[in-house]
Formats: sequence, structure tokens, C-alpha cells
Amino acid sequence: MAVVLIGTLDTKGPEYAWLSGRLAALGCEVIVVDTGVGAPEGIAAVVGNAAVAAAAGAEVGELRRAGDRGAAVTAMGEGAAVVLAALHAEGRVDAVLAVGGSGGSSIAARAVRDLPIGLPKVIVSTMASGDVSPYVGAKDVTLMYSVVDIAGVNRLSRAILGNAAAAAAGMARAYAEREALPAGGGATLTEGAVREDERPLVAASMFGVTTPAVDAARARLGELGYEVLVFHATGSGGRALEGLAAGGMLAGVLDLTTTELADELVGGVLTAGPERLTAAGRHGVPQVVAPGALDMVNFGPRETVPERFGQRVLYVHNPTVTLMRTTTEEMAELGREIAAKLAAATGPAVLFIPEGGVSALDAPGLPFYDQKADEAAFEAMAAFPDTVRLALHINDPEFGRAMADRLHQLIKGDQ
Repeated sequence: MAVVLIGTLDTKGPEYAWLSGRLAALGCEVIVVDTGVGAPEGIAAVVGNAAVAAAAGAEVGELRRAGDRGAAVTAMGEGAAVVLAALHAEGRVDAVLAVGGSGGSSIAARAVRDLPIGLPKVIVSTMASGDVSPYVGAKDVTLMYSVVDIAGVNRLSRAILGNAAAAAAGMARAYAEREALPAGGGATLTEGAVREDERPLVAASMFGVTTPAVDAARARLGELGYEVLVFHATGSGGRALEGLAAGGMLAGVLDLTTTELADELVGGVLTAGPERLTAAGRHGVPQVVAPGALDMVNFGPRETVPERFGQRVLYVHNPTVTLMRTTTEEMAELGREIAAKLAAATGPAVLFIPEGGVSALDAPGLPFYDQKADEAAFEAMAAFPDTVRLALHINDPEFGRAMADRLHQLIKGDQ
């Protein structure tokens, strides 16, 4: 089992030498990748900094002479990502471990960003007690707070770095054993009993206010022989779904909850970015889509809602979450966006419209019930030709099951 150590050996060489020794003692092959631009200290790299810089189209001497730390961090992060991809393609990566401050953490985060989900990625960082979204993104990065600065191996850092080495070694062993399992025997959906790890994967998007719909769809997809991965539509969840769709692991996508598009349009806190609802289409993955929770934009506590929205329809979901109803104009724009993104898909796509409401708050007598706003979205969505309108609320079990059945047909090729 191989653990790749990624770090700036010009500033953290002794720490990496200590980590390398611990990993070797734990039975790991250690591959050290130097992402510093200065001369390494205390340990020799398997992949030197010149090779890392060259992988990014840069020259390490020029980076050093320029004295631009930001440019150096960017280049070495890009180069390390290329190096890691090559090592992974050769089957030489069972885990990645890095330690550092803001610069080293940034390099490591970029380096592991393109590695597949499930391959262990551990970063010990001085930044891990704050906002870690820049380092984790939408990947399964394990962050450990260093407590003290990464500046020498002392009584406290020895315990923390030792835990990190043990964690990386244990993860690497589990990953190597998992990867060594024999491949499935070619079972298909119609062959009866199928091992759990052989079932085709489907990703589904869910929010608290669309949970009944996704539960019904998930149960039906399970009956049809799929394993369903549910992503919470909180921005990071949507980005993770997009990344998985782009990674070739999915048989299909049941994108029932597209609420993150509303946050991106209006300025809420749970946006998944402008590329949401594009990866499946771009990579030809079959998808069925619905405007789940498109009636709401997410903010934090009530006092954090921007003043410009003071006259809007607000609903305090809990002490830390305030929801704002989207307007007729915003719903129309969201409908146009969804139709356009699905029209650009290279694979099969179907849009389901729940005429009875798009969330648990969007029904007669409930805070976000607004037929005019919903219809504005539905009319705009009709520009996409393969649209199914059902006289159901989104959380009616029949709606989720209908989406699941249609996705199954698309995956089988029944257009």
C-alpha cells in the first residue's frame, strides 16, 4: 500500500521526514512529492520540485526568483495534481497525506481535487478550524486541525502528526484491500440477485422539503436494481453531484431538487455555482429533472437576510435557516434556465413538472403557495420538448415513482 506525501520540503522537510518514517513503520510504501520552490531540507523527494513545476508548464528556478508566493502556490498545486493523476493511473496511490499552513493546504487541496471519491485524502492544516470549503470543495477530503503551527516536531505535534500518519496508513490499507477485490461477474439488472457494489449507481438531489418525493423515488429505484446516492442540495451537495456525474460513475441522475439554482440567481447562501445542472448533460448521463424547492432561496438566521429583501415573503425554517419565496419573475427566469440547460444535454433528459407545488411549503394554505409564480416557471420550462406535467404535488409518492420509472427507461435506452 502506497501513501503519497505532498508538501513543501523547503519549509517542512523535517516534519515530512518524520511522517515518512512513521508511515514506513506502519508498513507503507512512501512516495514523497516536493511542492516547495526552494532547496529541500531533511528528506529527499521521489518526485522533485523541478518535475512538479514542469508538470504545470513552469520552471522552479523562475518561480523562486520571481518571489511571487501566490503564483508559486498556484503553479505547484497544478503540477502536483498532474503528478498525482499520473501516479494514480499507474496504480501507485492508496492514500494522500499533506501537512501545512494556508499555502501548503492550498497546494494539497488542488493536488487531490481531481482524484476519485473514495481514494483517501488527508490534510493536516493550521486552517482547519475555520471555513474549510476552499480546501474540501466537493470531495471527500479529511481535514485535521494541527492545533500548533507546523514548525518542528514537538510533544504536541508529534501526537497530531502521528495520528494523521496512522489514519492515512489505515485508510490506505482499507483502500488497497477494497481495490484488490475481484471485479463483478457481469451481472445485469435482469439477472436477479446482484452484489451491492455491482448495482448501477444513480444520484438523487434532495432537500428537507422534498424528502418524501426522493424517498419514494429511491425506494422504486431500489426495486429496479439500482443503488441510489442522495445528495443534500446545500451547495456543496450539488457540486458533489455534478462532480460525480462528470466522473463516469453514474448510470443516471434523478435531479429532483434544483433549488440551488435559485440561490445562484437571487443571491442565497446555498448556491452550487453556475455550472449546476450541466455535468450529466455534458457527459451524456441520462437524467430526469424536476423543479424541487425552486420556490425558495436560502439564508442564515433572520437577521442575516439582506435589507433589500425585507419586504419579501420570508419563512424562518429554524433558528439558523431563513427561507425566502422566489417571485414570479425569478421563477420564470429559473424555468428558462432549466429548459436551456436540458436542451444542451448530449444525453437523454426528461423534465417533470408537479402542478400541485414544488416543495412542502408550496401547497394551499402554506407559506410559499403561489400558483402564479409556479406557473411562470412551468410555462418557461415548456420550451424544453421532453416535458411531463403531472397533476400532483412534488411530494406525492406517485410523482417520485414516475420519475424513477422514467429514468429506468432512459438508462435502458427506451427513449
